[in-house]
Formats: sequence, structure tokens, C-alpha cells
Amino acid sequence: MELKLFGGNSNGELTDGVCKYLGIEPGQILVSRFNDGEVRVEIKENVRGRDVFVLQSTCPPVNDNLMELLVMLDAFRRASAKRITAVIPYYGYARQDRKVKPRVPISAKLIADLITVAGATRVVAMDLHAGQIQGYFNIPVDNIYAAPIILDYIRDELKDDVVIVSPDAGGVERARAFANRLNCGLAVIDKRRDLTTNKVVSMKIVGDVKGKSAIIVDDIVDTAGTLCLAAEALLTHGAEKIYACCVHPVLSGRAIENIQKSSIERLIVTNTIPLKEEAKACPKIMVLSVAGLLGETIRRIYNSESVSTLFV
Repeated sequence: MELKLFGGNSNGELTDGVCKYLGIEPGQILVSRFNDGEVRVEIKENVRGRDVFVLQSTCPPVNDNLMELLVMLDAFRRASAKRITAVIPYYGYARQDRKVKPRVPISAKLIADLITVAGATRVVAMDLHAGQIQGYFNIPVDNIYAAPIILDYIRDELKDDVVIVSPDAGGVERARAFANRLNCGLAVIDKRRDLTTNKVVSMKIVGDVKGKSAIIVDDIVDTAGTLCLAAEALLTHGAEKIYACCVHPVLSGRAIENIQKSSIERLIVTNTIPLKEEAKACPKIMVLSVAGLLGETIRRIYNSESVSTLFV
């Protein structure tokens, strides 16, 4: 089988970067709209019997990009591609992974069902918000981590006495893994919310941050409101400098304004989600590319090699 990589409209630059790493040309595909807004897909080359990889983040506009992905998968299935791998750098709806209160959906499971029914035979995702999402699929799922790229940047650029900070209890495992790799301290922010408004009313720091450069580690930054509050709390507890890093820069609402006004020195993100022009212009945001990591993952899947050894 011949490897073919096709990209949707959400990750054009990332698709080109992955193809450059693999030494191949992007597959020829037209993804457009009919006059009424329906998604139109036309594959411009023969894919019968091919090993096809479809790269598309379900990032904002989430529903448009999700529908594009589903229609592309269906097109490849009907064009008789032998294997169809959905490469989803950012998996939208991942935060709706369980019932947090009565009468709400588990949307992450619904998306998994849609992707499978559309024709995917395998899924590659990056830093899923909840690991159990892998179990929502009845096809193989590779959950790739951007940690090696971010860790290399921290080692090369941030030479200070650092401490890794988890912004909440749910992120402790991720933060501990970073701290272990960097052989540095670990701190956790204990957030308390008002049960009626769901707003953060207090933040306490568990761990020693005094006189150190604190690096807040998270998987997603959305409005950045809580992130900026965490930065202020760390300063209050004696941290010298505040950095933050995340894999998926959703950066919606007033996120850029919040970051600009905050005491955060630098926000390190990856290009799983393409930045808007406002975010690109923000001097505090540093973007790292995951093209090489995704390219190597695709190459190994295509050649039936181990993917897990990328992170050992």
C-alpha cells in the first residue's frame, strides 16, 4: 500500500509540515461548501487500496470542522481506501467526557461513534483531555503526547530554578510526569469554586514555589481566566517568574486580552490548533510545531512499528 496524507481546512500549515517530514506531497482533495452551507468533498486522485491518513482538528469552528472530517472519511470509505486513519490533533467535545450532572450528554462518546461510522479504521489523537476517551472507540486509538516537544523547549530555554505547577487536582498526573522528566519540584493549585456561580473564589498553593520560576502545565487553555488567576496566586506565594504551557490553544473569548494583562511571562503552546491573527500578534505566546511528532507517528503506523517507544 502507498501512504497518502490528506488535510482538511483546519490544519493547512500542519498538514504541509507533516508531509515535509514524511517526504511526500499532500493528497489532492477539495473541501468546500455548497451555496446552502453543506460540506462538499471531492477526492482528486485514486485512493483505491491505499493507506490513507486524514488530518483534521475539530477546533473552532468546531461543528464545521467536525462535519468536514466526517464527510471526508465517508468519501474515502466509498472510494475503497484500504485503511483510513483519522489524525485528530485536537479532539473537540473532549471535555464532555462524562455526566457531571443529571440529563446531560456524553458528547465525547457521540463524536467517537460518528467518526467510526463515517469510516475511520484507526484514530490518532494528541493529548486527549480524558484518557478514557480511547475506550469510547471500538477501533484502535493512539493517544500521542506533545510532552517531549515542550520538555525540550523548557530544558533549552528556561534555565532558571523551576517548579512545575498543576492548575488543579485533575492535572496532577500530567504535572508530575513533567516534574520527573525535569527533575524538579511539583506544586498543585487547590481551587475552590462557588457552587451556585461555578466561579473560582479562592486558590491555595500546595508545594514550594518561593523564589522559583513556576511553570503551569495544562492540556487546554480556553479563555485563560483561571490560568491568569493561578499566575497571580503563584506570585502572591513568592514565585519569581510565571510561565505556562499547554498543548491545545483554544484561546476563545477574551483569552488574548487576559494573557496580555497577566503576569505570565510566556505561554508555550503547540500548533494542534492554528492560532488566530490576534494570538499570532501576542508577544507572550510561543508556538511549537508537532509536525515532526505526528509525521513520525504516521510513519510508524504505516510501517507497523511501535508508537509507544516514542515516549519511553
